[in-house]
Parts: sequence; C-alpha cells; structure tokens
Amino acid sequence: MSPSAILLIDCPDRKGLVAGVANLLYKHGANITHADQHQDHRAGLFFMRVEWALDGFPVEAFRAEFAAMAQELRMRWRLELSEARPRIALFVSHYLHCLADLLHRHQAGELACDIALVISNHETARSLAEFHGAPFHYVPVTAAGKAEAEVRHRRLLEQAQVDLVVLARYMQVLSPEFVAAYPERIINVHHSFLPAFVGAKPYHAAHARGVKLIGATSHYVTDALDDGPIIEQDVARISHRDQVEDLVAKGRDLERMVLSRAVRWHLEHRMLCYGNKTVIFD
Repeated sequence: MSPSAILLIDCPDRKGLVAGVANLLYKHGANITHADQHQDHRAGLFFMRVEWALDGFPVEAFRAEFAAMAQELRMRWRLELSEARPRIALFVSHYLHCLADLLHRHQAGELACDIALVISNHETARSLAEFHGAPFHYVPVTAAGKAEAEVRHRRLLEQAQVDLVVLARYMQVLSPEFVAAYPERIINVHHSFLPAFVGAKPYHAAHARGVKLIGATSHYVTDALDDGPIIEQDVARISHRDQVEDLVAKGRDLERMVLSRAVRWHLEHRMLCYGNKTVIFD
C-alpha cells in the first residue's frame, strides 16, 4: 500500500473539531483516505483518527502547525507514519499456539512489524522461533530470581529497541516497574471472557461453574492482573458434554484470533486508551 500518515487525537469535546483538523490538512494539501471519530457524551470527550496519503505531504510543517492548535484545544495527539515498522518482542511459556500463529502471520505479511526477539522461560519455543528466523532467548524465571530475570528482559528489550511487547500466553506476572516502562505497549491474551474467571486456570473455573459460553480476551497490561483496557474478545458455545480438555481446545482458537487482531490493530494505529477503556477505529 502507498505510504500514509495517521493522526490520532483525543480531547475535550467541542464544536468545530472535525472542521479544524480537516481544514489544516487541506491547507497542507492532504489527500484524506480514511477518517473516523467518536464522542463519549457522558465523559465529554472526542476521539478521532485520520489517515492520508504521504505523497509530497510536508509532514514536519504540518506537525509544527498542528502542535500549536492541539495545545490550544487541549488535545492529546500523535502522528504516525505507516512506513515505520515497529519492533516487537514475543513472550511465551509452555503453550505455543499463539506464538505459532503470530509468527506465521508475520511471515505471511499480515503484520507490519519486525519481530525483534522471542523470550521464553522454557526451551520449548526455541525450535519454532528459529524456524521462523526470530532470535530466541531463554530466560528462566524462579520465585527467588524473578527480579533478576526482569533485569535481563529489560536489557534484551532495550538492546533490540523494542516498541511493543506481546505476551503470547506468557504465564508470569510482570512487575509494576516493567509495566511502567512500556505504557500501553504491552498486549496480553487471557484465556477467558474478562472480567469473568481471572487468574491461572479459567477453563477449569468455567467448567466447574457450568457456563455455556467460553471466551478469550486481549488487553493492554496494567498493574492490576487481567484488568487492563480490553482490546478484543470472542466467544464459543459449549455444552454439558464438554470436559475441561474440550474447553481448552476450543479456547485456543479464540486466543489466537483475539491476540492477532489486537496486535494488528495496534500496529495499524487504530486504538486510543482512556480510563480503562479503548476506542478502536474502523
């Protein structure tokens, strides 16, 4: 696809915001290819995503002029370029289905990024990562050595200049310090339809409760376990005939889908977070 620029905005709602942004883009000769906006009337907030062709567009001149308007209108904003390829790190433990799916999608050209490294607390993912040409790092994690492991994680991420961390069924809780270093840049997949069944064994809990639907959830990671802004969810119907193993098998398909969608939308700059919610633009 042709290179484009993407502008993401959130600010207090008021009249004339769409016109103001559109007029400034028109002034600089932008050919807008996509625009979407949302108002949260209860919170009094406005959200907008605009994408336009980069062909001959004066990015820096627009950025400087828009910054002045944004300050006046109390906008939080960022300007992204589609040509930039974020560098991502994939964290994984025992279960490899989400890792395999992301590596395949990347190889097929579905994810506009570079996979900088795969990190695991088990050796089982090494052959899969190396098959796809992704650098693999084994970092064991023990209760006594958790802080030391995170120091190694942080060093690896910094050396690889990672922009986004994806927890592809990484079964370790990250420290608040780690999370704070990557705000809204850590995506996790949880194997339940949050906020139901948080924690380590949601399929067992769902089976014990006798639910008729199971789900999976992708979300940004915060200090609170399984409580970050939700990005995507999906469900599958089950019956009294399904055992825990059946729930796990059906759930893994859901996990792959909701995680890959979340990663793709993040890479395409389609999301804004506010409070504990997300706005996901078409």
